[in-house]
Amino acid sequence: MNIKNNALVNYFKDSWVELRKVTWPTKNKAIKLAMIVLGFCFGAALLFSILDFLFNTGYQYLLKISL
Repeated sequence: MNIKNNALVNYFKDSWVELRKVTWPTKNKAIKLAMIVLGFCFGAALLFSILDFLFNTGYQYLLKISL
């Protein structure tokens, strides 16, 4: 088995070539984008927590009425 013809070696070589072509964001841009993602995650967590509380309260109310 010749290493130069190995598909896995060729894959990693080609991946490295493509990785060198990537235009990476600046540090400030990366931080800004990370803060946006964290903000959306926090907002989604807050929204789902509120919905969970409301549905749980409604469910408990319905259980009380049915008894």
